[in-house]
Amino acid sequence: MSAPEAPATDGSEPPRGPVRPGGLLDVLGVASVVLDAEGRIVLWSPQAEELFGYTAQEALGRHAARLMVHERHLELVGRLFADVMRTGESWAGGFPIRRKDGSTRLVEFRNMRLLDDRGDVYALGLAADQSTVRRLEQDVALSERMVKQAPIGLAVLDPQLRFVSVNPALERLNGVTAEQHMGRTPAEVVPLLASDALDGAARQVLDTGTPLIDEVVVGRTPADPDTDHTWSLSLFRLDDVMENVLGVALSLVDITEQHRASVQAEAARRRLAVIADASARIGTTLELERTASELAEVAVPELADVVAVDLLDAVVEGRPSTLGPTEPAVMRALALRGESDSDALRAADPPGQIARYAPDRLVTECVRTGEAVLVPQVKDDDLPRIARCPEAAALLGRAGLHSYLAVPLIARGEVLGALDLKRTRNPAPFDGDDVLLAKELASRASVQIDNARWYQNARNTALTLQRSLLPGRPPVTKGLEVAYRYQPAGATSEVGGDWFDVIPLEGDKTALVVGDVMGSGISAAATMGRLRTATTTLAALDLDPALLLEHLDKTTSALNHSIATCVYAVHNPHLRRCRIANAGHLPPVRVRPGRPPELLDLPTGVPLGVGGVEFTTVTVDFEPGDELVFYTDGLVETRHHSLDERLDALLALLAGPVRPLEEVCDLLLRTLHHPDNHDDVALLIARALELP
Repeated sequence: MSAPEAPATDGSEPPRGPVRPGGLLDVLGVASVVLDAEGRIVLWSPQAEELFGYTAQEALGRHAARLMVHERHLELVGRLFADVMRTGESWAGGFPIRRKDGSTRLVEFRNMRLLDDRGDVYALGLAADQSTVRRLEQDVALSERMVKQAPIGLAVLDPQLRFVSVNPALERLNGVTAEQHMGRTPAEVVPLLASDALDGAARQVLDTGTPLIDEVVVGRTPADPDTDHTWSLSLFRLDDVMENVLGVALSLVDITEQHRASVQAEAARRRLAVIADASARIGTTLELERTASELAEVAVPELADVVAVDLLDAVVEGRPSTLGPTEPAVMRALALRGESDSDALRAADPPGQIARYAPDRLVTECVRTGEAVLVPQVKDDDLPRIARCPEAAALLGRAGLHSYLAVPLIARGEVLGALDLKRTRNPAPFDGDDVLLAKELASRASVQIDNARWYQNARNTALTLQRSLLPGRPPVTKGLEVAYRYQPAGATSEVGGDWFDVIPLEGDKTALVVGDVMGSGISAAATMGRLRTATTTLAALDLDPALLLEHLDKTTSALNHSIATCVYAVHNPHLRRCRIANAGHLPPVRVRPGRPPELLDLPTGVPLGVGGVEFTTVTVDFEPGDELVFYTDGLVETRHHSLDERLDALLALLAGPVRPLEEVCDLLLRTLHHPDNHDDVALLIARALELP
């Protein structure tokens, strides 16, 4: 039976009471034999019985040499025994012995003289199988050599987690000698190396026997007290063959460089992913604000916690953007992204706002010099140069702004604005790699932003031109009530060439015109203006509608191969009729009280500018209360429905109860004009009235 386990102590005194036996002697199987002065066996242990094969009854009283030694070795053994007994000096060595079964085994001996209280002399022989001894010696030698020469730190902690063994590598890693480790806990030796977590992990391994493998630990040691290192920590419980817990083996490897390389590789991968994401997401439209928002969305949270995209107001307006050393930067906020309801967001300019930044502000320096401005560690005195005003600086301070970066947006050699980046939650400061990534994003986005800016300026110019060429409030004419709408194309496409007109004629007659110049942009708007002017001039001659379209066809042919569709109608309130001619345009709808709406059956004709084809005038009744609805294709055409379906939808809407014409215009635009239909719309509705 093994002895009971001694109570745990703190190491300041030896344990009180017996402790559990170790297992090394059992592994060796050490045999004990006691001989009297004549060389006869007087004591014989169970291990001797196992080693030599003789029972105690067979061995006791017999001459040991004759029992276990071959005849040719008797003289040598006798001489060695006599020397030990005479001199009292021990003898150790290996010797072949003969077992009871006749086999021979090399045995490692330790022989020494014993003296009892009566002065009698005995010889104690300790013996073990030499192969077992050699194997253990080799294991010990190998372990010791490996531990001493290992490049990784190795140590053994006792059950109280105190150092009892430390190899040279761990001495170097910790910057503490082996002697300074002994009897101390890891928390006492390396307090800055996550000592609490290390102590808890070691105790868990000690209690459960489950090893901890390659746990990453970050901390500092006396060897390099000013720098964080990354370590790979492994812990194993040590048990002997009797399952006694001896302590915990610890291995520590400095993986700082590998960890740094891994972090850098992961950062590089993320940067490439951000750039790839930017290529796919930035510039999906030609809307300036949308493009700026796409840039901000890509940068949060991968690059910054709060991102603002601001353009110089002069750039947005199409004016030169060069700033002098003492000039403030007038910036227009286009996009802002970050955590909702945060002080850092409240400190930024909301999209659409125009703000003036003093010459000493960092964003002003960025757009003036065209160079990135980096503040890796933001201090309190940096905040006034980052924020626009003292109130915003206070908000940034409360938000915990600790790192700032502003990168210019440059396209075609012109500074457009700045990409403003702030870190409040991400604890890492902006570094050189972040600057490179921000510049790459800014470079890619700047071209898209510049394209959107130029497109928006061109579109605004075309829209202004088009609106200037369209009629203002239509004149009041006898016998007609008129309502109209013009809906420009969406911001994702260019301005078209749709137009309408209401032209008073002699004899209380009125000309109604709706047309559509094919193409878009300033050219289409200019062509539309010329055709509208020509139509007004020809209408004054009171020409037949077909003849007027023939003249317009010739005019269009002379305008650089322009093509346009047009429907021209003349209302005579006295005859209660309309004469209508069509040049490739969608037919008008006639709405008559008590009858279903109908598309007028007109010869389609060919568009203006084709030339060589005659047009036809058709006369239709137009009684008081009747309505004619003229429109361009932008009202009814979509990508997902056939034209017939859309025209049926138009007729269904017009079949409702009689409404004010203004309401009818709004209903048609609201219901039929789809957001994905990037075409402008001209709509003109005329209702016949009774003459006074």
